[in-house]
Amino acid sequence: MSAEASHPNQGKPASKKAGKLGILIFAHGSSVPEANQTIARLAEEVARTSGYNYVRPSFLELGEPDLITAVAAARQAGIAQVVVVPYFLTMGIHLRRDLPKLIEEVQRRFPEIEIRLAESLDGHPLMAHLVTERARAALARGEPRLDRGERAQKK
Repeated sequence: MSAEASHPNQGKPASKKAGKLGILIFAHGSSVPEANQTIARLAEEVARTSGYNYVRPSFLELGEPDLITAVAAARQAGIAQVVVVPYFLTMGIHLRRDLPKLIEEVQRRFPEIEIRLAESLDGHPLMAHLVTERARAALARGEPRLDRGERAQKK
């Protein structure tokens, strides 16, 4: 099953209310600027393919904007409902402890905005497919073995 086949609404407007709804992709953040830029590009791609006009990145730490700043910007843009989508692979401490505290703070500061929290990527049915696809691609390219750490040190 391809990722495209699993998204029948790709490229179609989500709803008439899509203009009042914002999606915030909430990632950890990194001291490597390119990593944070990847999340920004993902937000652009989600906006382009989903029909939602307002899709932005937000970060727990080491990236900007943080979640509170991102929700404030959404409010400034006239967004009435925000869906926070955690861009985390597992239900670790950040999703169990940090994000609920942040959501409480956001709701306290912006009571006029409805905040919805989506599930993280953990356990998504396409994850096994994506891992398999990446492994097959590495084998097809003839990726070097990492048994001496040579390639890992180059990054």
